[in-house]
Amino acid sequence: MRKPLIAGNWKMNGSAELIEAFGQAFAEDGFSSSAEILIHPPFPYLEAARRAFSGTCIEIGAQTLNPLHSGARTGEVSGQMLREFGVEYVLVGHSERRQLYQEGDEQVYDRALAALSVGIKPILCVGETLEERDGGQTEAVVLRQVGHVMARLEPEQRRRVAIAYEPVWAIGTGRTATPDQAQAVMASIRRYQAQFDRELADELRLLYGGSMNASNASELLAQEDIDGGLIGGASLKVDDFKAICQSAG
Repeated sequence: MRKPLIAGNWKMNGSAELIEAFGQAFAEDGFSSSAEILIHPPFPYLEAARRAFSGTCIEIGAQTLNPLHSGARTGEVSGQMLREFGVEYVLVGHSERRQLYQEGDEQVYDRALAALSVGIKPILCVGETLEERDGGQTEAVVLRQVGHVMARLEPEQRRRVAIAYEPVWAIGTGRTATPDQAQAVMASIRRYQAQFDRELADELRLLYGGSMNASNASELLAQEDIDGGLIGGASLKVDDFKAICQSAG
């Protein structure tokens, strides 16, 4: 049985005060969940998060990484650096990285490989724009993005990857794919993975990443192929994030 994974992506938001608030809330309540729980804070807060989340069920993720281990790359952060701060997961291919920073499929693959090489588990983000959905290209776009990474990894590497489907048209807009729409895409990803390994396909954790919140999480997480969520705005609110974690079991 797949263990649910709830990952909060704070993007370029948050503060030292918010880090402390999350740490205290999850520690004081003795909060527990059957889900694996992550928060991806901005880089400057990684050490504060490691301290604040110590003793809680929250693990630390990073929002991106550079494919190189070191070098003349001003402003960049390597996987080896992230490991020193206890980072367990890293997002690769988030739609904002693809759109705002022109990270293509090959660059996403390079980042996934760099993470795996230092023992960090990638969360591969895939998804289509509104234009692509309206053009009937959803499955072609999503499976191209998935395949460019997963088809080139070794079997043992694939088992360490989670995939987040984030319809670009539903991120930060308040719009959400219906549970049926999200489930259809998740099922197609799992069928694709079965081409490599049926056991892998059964174990692969698929997260929904399009404006999941406290009010719609239960219905989305009830779908057969949705194993968790990549949470944006709602992950900045302690009570909302805890409610989503509880919805996961």
